[in-house]
Amino acid sequence: MSTPLPALPSEVDVVVVGAGGAGMSAALAAAKQGLDTVLLEKSAYFGGSTARSGGGVWIPGNYALKAAGQADGSDIEESKRYLDSIVGDDVPKARRDTYIDRGAEVMDFVREHTPLRFEWVKDYSDYHPEAPGGRLKGRSCEPIPLDARMLGDELDRLHPQYTKAPANMIVTQADFRKISLGMRTVRGPVTLVKVLLKRIVSLVRGQRMFAMGNAIAIGLRQGLVDAGVPVHYETELSGLLIEDGRVTGVRVLRDGVEHVVRARRGVVLGSGGFERNLEMREKYQPQPTSVEWTTGSEFNTGGGILAGIAAGAETGLMDDAWWGPTIPLPSGPWFCLAERNLPGSIIVNQAGQRYMNEALPYVEAVHEIYKGEETGVGHVPSWMVIDQRYRNRYLFAGLMPRQPFPGRWYKIGTVKKASSIEALAAEIDVPADALSATVERFNGFAASGTDADFGRGESGYDKYYSDPTVKPNPSLHVIDQGPFYAVKIVPGDLGTKGGLVTDERARVLRADGSVIEGLYAAGNVSSAVMGHTYAGPGATIGPAIVFGYLAAEDLARTTSVTPAERETA
Repeated sequence: MSTPLPALPSEVDVVVVGAGGAGMSAALAAAKQGLDTVLLEKSAYFGGSTARSGGGVWIPGNYALKAAGQADGSDIEESKRYLDSIVGDDVPKARRDTYIDRGAEVMDFVREHTPLRFEWVKDYSDYHPEAPGGRLKGRSCEPIPLDARMLGDELDRLHPQYTKAPANMIVTQADFRKISLGMRTVRGPVTLVKVLLKRIVSLVRGQRMFAMGNAIAIGLRQGLVDAGVPVHYETELSGLLIEDGRVTGVRVLRDGVEHVVRARRGVVLGSGGFERNLEMREKYQPQPTSVEWTTGSEFNTGGGILAGIAAGAETGLMDDAWWGPTIPLPSGPWFCLAERNLPGSIIVNQAGQRYMNEALPYVEAVHEIYKGEETGVGHVPSWMVIDQRYRNRYLFAGLMPRQPFPGRWYKIGTVKKASSIEALAAEIDVPADALSATVERFNGFAASGTDADFGRGESGYDKYYSDPTVKPNPSLHVIDQGPFYAVKIVPGDLGTKGGLVTDERARVLRADGSVIEGLYAAGNVSSAVMGHTYAGPGATIGPAIVFGYLAAEDLARTTSVTPAERETA
């Protein structure tokens, strides 16, 4: 990456900031509208947090759902009813409805102008399937794995992955669900064999196969190549150019030198959230907090949000994030997805007590963690308690069943081990009688199949990452086979969801509701259309792509501001 950087243009129609899912979608759509477009990226990589994600896209009514027979004529209205019920007044209805109404069109656009193709993630439930309009079979789609050789050397600029999985190891979201169960069902080993065979075939063919969020990033980047959109790396936003109340360009830093790139139509911010900015986290978010607990891109330090605030933008949802219970490992945080849903595990606070349904959707689970901090009961850190039976059965934070926890996990205090529940309580410094009573009570629930305290296993979502061989409740199993383990749990996230308030056209708004002319935002730099909740797998990437597209559409309708007009103003 020592190749000299190409010169920046002095003026274009549209400047897009950030080469993640939102920014690449906006830049591609703007170019296809016939607008002279440039994309500026702070880091040396494309893809942002999208590349690091599971790659789900929650966009109702799209072609992939229709192909799978999962989107009939009522799905659009049902999806609106669903967002009405779970998001409510936290986000204006016009913005929510526009997302639903236009989403399928955006998916068609991506299919037409990139190599990306999506398919339904079978039975991956909406996160609140029992809510009005919720769907038990789910509305999430994921990219079909693609061969990235077409990108050539540009592939070296793909944002580093969240976990170290080699290229050609093609594991989809649907595969992960089966593999996480280890040998408990025949689907686990069969899927693992298929994944290994696909890797061998791809290596023999010389392919460079990628799935999940990597595939989305690669597909959008290829779309930009085909559309002739230049991407300038290592070019950091330092401020917005504002003339007569209108945003007319950006100031950027490159190699310590400030440059100005003017925009005749406007600027689209797609620069991500502020998860890696400790000062902003401490100012806006619940405590305790840490930049070490997020799996978001290390380059997401809130630059776009701060630039928008300086331009007079209103912000919203700054206290919230795309939360998830997280295990702090030596190699970095592990976003805890299936581990806490599988039977034979509980999460306890510092009083040794359960305080939630452990299988809750991950955003809601961390909301419960922080409620404990508000009431004075310590929930940070919490501890996931499991036994040897659980470890023998299931994958855990990348470890195969029966694989011992690495010594360094014990060394940094993430994992504790003891021969009894009472001894484990001493290891994690919680009251032994309380922890013993908690486990005993939970074991009774497991035997009866009913969690009388928190209803674990009642929601259809709870069952997705459960064990269908466990009866009578696939989310519950007794914890009674030593040795016993406690694994530290902290309130991590995939990125922040607070940012600049926008309307249904992705235009950035002031506190009085007026539009900042020439300024648009999409993705995590904007306040989330999902409000304080999460509709289903892909409800982060879906809105990023859709509102990036809608920003470009609005820019195409905007009258260009000429240099002469700027001088007159």
